[in-house]
Amino acid sequence: MLAMVDGDFAGLILVLLILAVVIPIALALFVFWIWMLVSAVQNQGLGEGEKIAWVLVIVLLHWLGALLYFFVGHPKRKTPILAPPKP
Repeated sequence: MLAMVDGDFAGLILVLLILAVVIPIALALFVFWIWMLVSAVQNQGLGEGEKIAWVLVIVLLHWLGALLYFFVGHPKRKTPILAPPKP
């Protein structure tokens, strides 16, 4: 009977670990993926062909494509994501 209680406790610890660590990391990667996707679409430093290519890379490779874009394509940005309003 004691082994059964230990097994239930181990299962509870595993569930709590997933909730406390894995889900926030997955959520952060998803937010980063969306941020890079929006950045690639709005990047005026890229030509139309480059934009399409980067969007496909980001969509098909998910967070790995987003990370690749962050270091290779993102530095070509000429304007900020949200440009200030012109008076």
